[in-house]
Amino acid sequence: MSSPGYRPTPAAASQLNLRGAVDLSSLRRPASPPVPPASASPDGGAPGGGEPVGGDAGKAPLRVDATESNFQDLVQLSAQIPVLFLLWSRYAAESPAVLEAAERVVESYGGRLVLAAADVDAFPQLAQAFQVQAVPTAVAVIKGQPVPLFQGPADDAQIRDLVEELLKVAAANGVTGSIGDGAPGEDAEPAPLPPLHQTAIDAIEAGDYAAAAAAYKQALLEQPADADAKAGLAQVDLMARLENLSAPQADSLRDLAAREPDNMDAQLGVADLDVSGGHIEDAFQRIITFIGRNFGPERETARVRLLELFEVVGTQDERVAKARQGLARVLF
Repeated sequence: MSSPGYRPTPAAASQLNLRGAVDLSSLRRPASPPVPPASASPDGGAPGGGEPVGGDAGKAPLRVDATESNFQDLVQLSAQIPVLFLLWSRYAAESPAVLEAAERVVESYGGRLVLAAADVDAFPQLAQAFQVQAVPTAVAVIKGQPVPLFQGPADDAQIRDLVEELLKVAAANGVTGSIGDGAPGEDAEPAPLPPLHQTAIDAIEAGDYAAAAAAYKQALLEQPADADAKAGLAQVDLMARLENLSAPQADSLRDLAAREPDNMDAQLGVADLDVSGGHIEDAFQRIITFIGRNFGPERETARVRLLELFEVVGTQDERVAKARQGLARVLF
């Protein structure tokens, strides 16, 4: 992987909604908690070393080395404090400097967030989980949801600007914990989910999207105003539609959509792909364009799918507000 040289901007974090399309449940949760990193070896350790930032024996690590084994525990930790994943590679020249800068910035916040350094060469599934296209890449996770921050080189000041915005997003979502002098996660347990929501999450982790959808539907039957269940159902439905779609099939679907702009299934399928890949505005515009060109049952089917994708992205997202205006124009 190579760096595109993208520079982060302070606004990037605040513009992102916590309901990302990245499926962080793709790596199974292990039984053990995150383990503080060991010292890096000269022949293959992470840039900047593997010791906890701050290094005092009695303090919890502010940096851990993310692995496929502790990934889900780090995601779970994000219910208490933001976890900043820095995906790096020894083959990317910018990685050492960016990782060291991230360590310094995270240390300066005294436990208000944790840095998880992920070696994509050793653990390629981590790169897949975040749909990383280049390294170094920084992606924060808050309450189990990804918040992309930047790709490419970044210095202390740029990372600090993003962290400031990230902490605002975290606070707005009730994530205000701190590690302090204890181990990650020992000071507070995340609030338990409602039973049907927990059933849905367990089913997602088991890859049983039908069972997850059933749990969310039951939750909505009991509480029709349950916004989290509505969003969860939309996300599960999206994951189910994409579950068995191979890369060649996705390419064929895109080709078909390009050839047949009035093929509803093709247009909606590509919109699903775009949302899952983070191309939110492209997905919305594709469906709005289809709605503007068609009438009858297909138009209504497309409109309902668009509303479902609004739930996936988050109804408060600026891109959703913009798309709603576009939808209104083609409908009325």
